[in-house]
Amino acid sequence: MLKRFVNYCNLSYNELVHKTTWPTRKQLTSQAILVLEASLLIAVVVFAMDQVFQFVMEFVYPN
Repeated sequence: MLKRFVNYCNLSYNELVHKTTWPTRKQLTSQAILVLEASLLIAVVVFAMDQVFQFVMEFVYPN
C-alpha cells in the first residue's frame, strides 16, 4: 500500500514538473484582470436588479 502511494506521488510530481504547461506572468495577470472585470460587471448587474426590484416592491407595497 505504501509503495503504491509513493509511486502515485512520483507520477504526480513528474506530471506537474515535466508535462504541465504553466501560464506566464503576463498571461496570469491578464486572466486575473479579466476575472476581476467580469466579477465587477456581474456585481453591478445584480446591484441594479436589486435596486429595480426594491423600487417595484415599494411601489406595490407602500409604507
